[in-house]
This record gives sequence, C-alpha cells and structure tokens, in this order.
Amino acid sequence: MSSNPSDLARINHVKKTAVFPRDKDIIVPVNCSCNQQYYQAITSYQIQTQLLTYFVIANITFQGLTTCGSLKHANVYNEYELKHGFDLKIPLRCACPTKDQILNGTKYLLTYRLTFGDTISFVAQRFNVSAKSVLQANEIAETNTVFAFTTLLIPLQNKPSISETIIQRYNPTTNSLSPEKRSKTKKSIKLGVAGVLCSCIVFTFGLVVVIRVIYMKQKGENEKKTRKMAENKITPVDLLVEIASFERVIKVYSLKELQTATENFDNKFWIKGSVYKGMFGNQVLAVKKVNVDVCKQVNMLSKINHINLVKLYGYCKVQDSWYLVFEYMKMGTVKEWLKGGTHSLRTRVQIAIDVANGLRYLHTFAKPGYVHNNLNTNNILLDGNLRAKISNFSLARMIDDGNDDSVVTRIMGARGYIAPEYLTSGMITSKVDVYAYGVVLLELITGKDAVFRYGGQEVLLATEVSAIMKGENAESEMLGMIDLENDENGSIFSMDHAIQVVKLSLNCLKQDPENRPSMDEIVSCIYG
Repeated sequence: MSSNPSDLARINHVKKTAVFPRDKDIIVPVNCSCNQQYYQAITSYQIQTQLLTYFVIANITFQGLTTCGSLKHANVYNEYELKHGFDLKIPLRCACPTKDQILNGTKYLLTYRLTFGDTISFVAQRFNVSAKSVLQANEIAETNTVFAFTTLLIPLQNKPSISETIIQRYNPTTNSLSPEKRSKTKKSIKLGVAGVLCSCIVFTFGLVVVIRVIYMKQKGENEKKTRKMAENKITPVDLLVEIASFERVIKVYSLKELQTATENFDNKFWIKGSVYKGMFGNQVLAVKKVNVDVCKQVNMLSKINHINLVKLYGYCKVQDSWYLVFEYMKMGTVKEWLKGGTHSLRTRVQIAIDVANGLRYLHTFAKPGYVHNNLNTNNILLDGNLRAKISNFSLARMIDDGNDDSVVTRIMGARGYIAPEYLTSGMITSKVDVYAYGVVLLELITGKDAVFRYGGQEVLLATEVSAIMKGENAESEMLGMIDLENDENGSIFSMDHAIQVVKLSLNCLKQDPENRPSMDEIVSCIYG
C-alpha cells in the first residue's frame, strides 16, 4: 500500500514485526493527491503468480479499491499477458473533505467497507458520529438501501482509533440477530457519487492488511456531480502540515547507526562517489554524504511522497557534514543502464512514463509545487524491476502561489539539458523540467548521451535530432539513430512508436517555453 511501516504499526498499536491475523480489521494510512478531476493514491504491486488478470487484481487482491480500467490505463502490460514478476502501478481512489465539512470540524474522511450486518446507524455509532453526517458525506438519502462490499466515507474530527475496529461480524449461517436487527441489515446504500470517495489522507479498513476503497463507475449526472465537487475541494494549510507530518516521518539517524549499517563505510558497501548501501535491519538503504547544508532539501522531501520520486528515510548531521538515507535503487542510474546494452521499447517507454508521472506530481499535485531544475539520466534511478524514480533535489525550486517564475543569477545544471531561457535570463519555471524531459526522451530512444561526439566534435543530442527531423527524409534518417531491439510486436511497431516519442520530445524542446506542453499534457499523450 506504499504506507510507512512505522505509521502502520503505531496507529494499530502493534510492533513493526507484528503479523496481522486473518479477519482482523486494521487502519492503513494512505497518501493521496489530486489527479485531474479526481483524487487518488498510487501504490505498486508485484505479481506473485501466473494467470492473474486486471479483474482479479482489482477485485480480489485489492478488493475493489481500483478497477480494471484504471489498471489498464496506468500500466503498459497487455491485460491477457500479465506474468510473474511484473510490477504494476495501482491507482487507488481517495478524497478531501468538502469546504462545508471542514467548517463543521471534519479533518479526515475514513473509508469503511460495509459487510453483512452493517447499517448506517450502526456504523455511525461505532465511529461516534451522527448518522446524518454519514448520509451527507456520501450524498445518500435515508430511504436508500445498503449493499455489502460497498464503502462509506465516515467524516471524523480526529484520527480514527484502532479500538473502533473491534466489532462483531454478522454470520449469515446463524440466526442470532434479533428480528429488528435483521430488518436493518436489509437496508443498504447505493453510493451515487464516486467523487466523495476521496480524502487527502484516507484511513481505510481491510482484511489481511488490504485497504478497501470503492471505485464506482460514473454515469450521466453522477459524473457531472463528481467533477463539480472536485472543483470545489479545498486544502487548508494547517491540514496539509498535519498530513505531511503524519505521512512522512523523516528519521534522525545517529552516526553510529550509519556506521553499523555500512560496517563503518566499508568498500564492499560502496556504490559510487560518496554513496554507500547499508543494512538497516532487514532493509537495504542508500547513504549519501554531502558537505553542504541540506535543510531545505530535507524539508521538501518530508512534504512529498510519490512512487516515482526516490524516498528519503532520514538524515544525520555530524559537524559540517550531512548524511542522507534514501531508498536503495538496485539498478543504478538510467544513464548507466542505457550503456549496458540494447533494451526493448516497452521498457524505455515505461521509464519515460515513470519520469513523467514523477514530474507531474512535483509540478501539479505537491503542495507546494516544485521545479526539479536538474533532471537528467544521472538523476533518474531504477529499482530491481526497472521502474524509474527521480532523485537529487538539491537544485529544486518551490513554485510560489501558482506563479512558477523565478530568476537566478547563477546557472547550474547538466550540460545538454538546460533550457534556453534559463541560460539566457536565469528564468526557472516548470517548463525548464519539460525541456530536460525532452532530452531524456531522446536519450531513451537513441541510447546516446545528451552531449556526444559526432563527426569528430561534440554536439548536443537535442540539436542534432531537431536538425534531422527538419530534413526531407526525416523519419528514415532518424531510424539510423534509434537504438532499439525488436520486441515481441516486431521492428516496424517499435520504430513507428519510437518516431512518435521523438516527435513528443521535439515539442518539449521548443525554444519558447510557452509553446512546450505541460507535464499533464505529456502524461496524457504517452498513455494515449
């Protein structure tokens, strides 16, 4: 669920090593962000067996938290060819309290999955809220009926307590319920608006540590209501601070802990530069030593959380030196990976999608938003499943009050990736990242560096490709630069799609930043 183990243990009053028994409800804190007109939380799932389908994963593994359609949209794998070891992105629906709810004191929307025997009054009483507030939160009438396995949003003023999860479940094989209670169980709820199933921080209940959130199909007027509600959502600063502190606890390590994990920074743990890997309990993490103040970077990373951004676990300060503890990325940088051989188009496009989603989150959904300002293939890392994550936020800049224009006097960044407006005027906007992303796309497709030798001299990859694509035989000449192996769909399929990626990259590389697409548009284009 991409939830912090420490948070999970703390909120459920257990140790991190605890094993949850079957049939026990638990609370799982999930980080959520806006996605176009909806909110969603992103987690990942590695397929552990053969013969799985998106339907099974959506409805059995994640118990209705997602749908087949959203899984197909978020992943590049054919729905009939899912295999053991594939790493899937799982978009989970969630929501924010409405303006009226916040004014009434609601800070959290807990998603509760209905089971046999549940009624509105029973669920409301269990969480110590009024039945009326539950009805209003889900936009349902008292006359509506309740179906098991759908979900309700429970508006809460305080964080839910694990003691509230201790209930007695109804056993349909017995007749122990009174006639009055049995009549209540026949009442069920049809949730008419999926948009209310969202919350900036969603505490959801589940079976065997699986959270449950309903994701209903929107039809007709319900879809219009959903969009209208999403437009009216607000996120107060004080709630954001509370969410950030709860979701992203950055640990302060002692030097002794780092020395123990790396065996006093032994060479066998060395990765490169000043980066080592270390054993922190049963978890392998990366430890990076820096000699500059990283307070701003640590503060930033404590407020963001996305599957395509390298996660900061903690830090240590010793005199003038800092040590940052990140998640360990087994396959290294994209630049190193590209030099390691020829790779399929599918893998390269998946990396492009991962990076686009990471930038999109930084620009649009992080609060506040950020410009990475140093995107290049050395700062994109790959995990063991070749899923990409953006790293190195040392040059990141905050986007203030919706205006992402800022000017610097000292130009910094990797050669070949720096946008022209940044070079000439020092102006930094989100379109600086878009330009660099265009260069990354070209590297992924051609296998060449952003700056490479051609005809006995150094040339910029972006300049060379732009010149080729302006020629009369642009596509045929471009094929000579494309570095792709034949995948299962054949070379023609690969080359056609590679050319489309090249064209997208050229849009990102336009001289006027206003003419470049946003990361929202890029993500839509790649998925399309």
